[in-house]
Amino acid sequence: MGTTGTPTNLTQGSRTRGGIGESTLRPDGILKVTGEFAYSSDMWHEDMLWGQILRSTVAHAEIVSIDTGEALATPGVYAVMTYDDLPTEVKNYGLEIQDTPVLAHGKVRHHGEPVAIVAADHPETARRAAAKIKVEYRELPVITDEASATAPDAILIHEGRDDHHIGHVPHPNIVHRQPIVRGNVEEAAKKADFVVKGEYTFGMQDQAFLGPESGLAVPAEDGGVDLYIATQWLHSDLRQIAPVLGLPEDKVRMTLSGVGGAFGGREDLSMQIHACLLALRTGKPVKIVYNRFESFFGHVHRHPAKLYYEHGATKDGKLTHLKARIVLDGGAYASASPAVVGNASSLGAGPYVVDDVDIEAIALYTNNPPCGAMRGFGAVQACFAYEAQMDKLADKVGMDRVAFRQLNAMEQGTVMPTGQVVDSPAPVAELLRRVKAMPMPPEQQWLTAGEAADVRQLPGGLSNTTHGEGVVRGVGYAVGIKNVGFSEGFDDYSTAKVRMEVVGGEPVATVHTAMAEVGQGGVTVHAQIARTELGVAQVTIQPADTQVGSAGSTSASRQTYVTGGAVKNSCELVREKVLELGRRKFGTYHPAWATAELLLEGGKVVTDGGEVLADLVDVLGDESVEIEAEWRHRPTEAFDLRTGQGFGHVQYTFAAHRAVVEVDTELGLVKVIELACAQDVGKALNPLSVLGQIQGGTTQGLGIAVMEEIIVDPKTAKVKNPSFTDYLIPTILDTPTIPVDVLELADDHAPYGLRGIGEAPTLSSTPAVLAAIRNATGLELNRTPVRPEHLTGK
Repeated sequence: MGTTGTPTNLTQGSRTRGGIGESTLRPDGILKVTGEFAYSSDMWHEDMLWGQILRSTVAHAEIVSIDTGEALATPGVYAVMTYDDLPTEVKNYGLEIQDTPVLAHGKVRHHGEPVAIVAADHPETARRAAAKIKVEYRELPVITDEASATAPDAILIHEGRDDHHIGHVPHPNIVHRQPIVRGNVEEAAKKADFVVKGEYTFGMQDQAFLGPESGLAVPAEDGGVDLYIATQWLHSDLRQIAPVLGLPEDKVRMTLSGVGGAFGGREDLSMQIHACLLALRTGKPVKIVYNRFESFFGHVHRHPAKLYYEHGATKDGKLTHLKARIVLDGGAYASASPAVVGNASSLGAGPYVVDDVDIEAIALYTNNPPCGAMRGFGAVQACFAYEAQMDKLADKVGMDRVAFRQLNAMEQGTVMPTGQVVDSPAPVAELLRRVKAMPMPPEQQWLTAGEAADVRQLPGGLSNTTHGEGVVRGVGYAVGIKNVGFSEGFDDYSTAKVRMEVVGGEPVATVHTAMAEVGQGGVTVHAQIARTELGVAQVTIQPADTQVGSAGSTSASRQTYVTGGAVKNSCELVREKVLELGRRKFGTYHPAWATAELLLEGGKVVTDGGEVLADLVDVLGDESVEIEAEWRHRPTEAFDLRTGQGFGHVQYTFAAHRAVVEVDTELGLVKVIELACAQDVGKALNPLSVLGQIQGGTTQGLGIAVMEEIIVDPKTAKVKNPSFTDYLIPTILDTPTIPVDVLELADDHAPYGLRGIGEAPTLSSTPAVLAAIRNATGLELNRTPVRPEHLTGK
């Protein structure tokens, strides 16, 4: 494919126009591009109050006292609430471990922790009142790394832990530990002709979504509350919110509002409970909108990590063994840390065949900012390390780096270090071949026709810092493996309600799920599935809310697989009901109703030979058919806590990248020229969306490679750069050409053979960029992100 980004090898569309396989346009696309789309921060309600959160100014301290008197006395303030004002005995929440207080009690555990909340008639009034709350702290020593967290005399972040992980961790400041042990590493190491070791540091990344946290809570006449919220998982929010409010779940009605990006940062609660508490306390609607500064404190981040790897290989290039230790910093609260540990450990060997493995992954409790889900969690950190190791080992053996990877690449039938057999296509070697075969970008693109330098094409860009002196090109490769869906025995299911009826003289399908549309394009895919399965042109997608069963989280590359599977399942059930209606009405007049395989296409009932039997309008008449059904993928199982063995993941997905960079070695400036990608997607339900997901994930991987990192002061555990002034993300000027080669090898276990795609490109793009920079500079570069001082030594 060329540099335009048009995907290749994509299946043609279905026989129904606008069905699966076609690049249908997003219904929200034009509104978002023109700025007319209504995000959660745009919501308004008559007589609405504004909420504000007071956050801790220190990372670890006892709370001596809180004085809210002056804030309460401020004109326009309707309520001020602290921990003591919470209405029930349930005062904590959490995705898996309920260790996060709604408002701090006794002590604060990280910089920016919520301490009090205020409701006022104007946002500025609320902010000024919050600033008048006087909190006296008695500061405590901070825990910021493994040494301070696991020392014999370490202060415990959470005293009296009683969660289900405490029995298998060696220290209470370790959230979760997962070993993966297979074979005999010590014996296998004796067969190695070459051994390489590496210690890698992975920085803390922010999801950096452009729409800050926001929502509107409206008290209801029945004593309940209606919450309009930007989130990734409505039903998980509901499960955590209702007990704190002391309400049954059916009295906490949640509706998804416009989401301005997520990437994992909206899996945890932010202002949901606070808005509901203030609305119920005041009897008025309460809206909370974070500013960017608050957003950096109001959601979890990607786990920073220390990774210690040892690989061995024979002189022929075959891997002999892997020994690894992965230490993830989970920050002050558990969030998704247990699942991140599971992914990092079980995928820590990468997409390679290695029979003898000893991997340990842990997540720490510290006083650093809480960390949880972010695109590709756990697998991203591991991929950075094992791909650096592959380059080192290939060089030791004396092999081409791509050929070395291909020699050791897993394939269908490979046994994972967890003992799970990979029972669907795993085209790792082919993806590497394809990405290496893609045309290289021309050299010295910064030279104009007159041989003058176009600084826009140089490292440093319009800063005009170099005119090509000292600029060296480098090329690097990487490939990664990511799981799809919830794992380790989690009951991963989704629900879809589908109705078919005649509206305005034509058949219409309506699809209702609780899937959070966060920009991934699920609303488009659901309509495509309905058109394909029900043969109708008109499909209505109802807003996501909790009036339908759970769709799970929009994360883990799972929504098209699981909620798409649910929509497909419900459509199939509706189709059978519609055909049964037709058989009752017309079957006695035409034998094909009983003998042929009947299809719904173009608003008609047709035989497999194409004969039209009836119009759907006549079949349905004034009746409607509606079915709400759950759909589950095949079950997984928890990893053994001693050996890590188990069928832990339902599906694997793979992507490979080639990065081409230019580096000014004197100034330490990097420009990524191209990030070519080859990825297996199983089946491209919407080719244009597939391309967007791959290019978006690739760009986020570029960010962590060369610019993105939340800086936490190791002495105070305070965040030093909570703004887009100091936390840099890639802009269009930083984004390289991203040509994509898409492979479609169906997974027979998945709906339509599809494979989750959103996260895999984030894995391999980061180590590919680092490999290219190493190739250009000859430096080891064992950390992300790479900064100028790492390249110049200054």
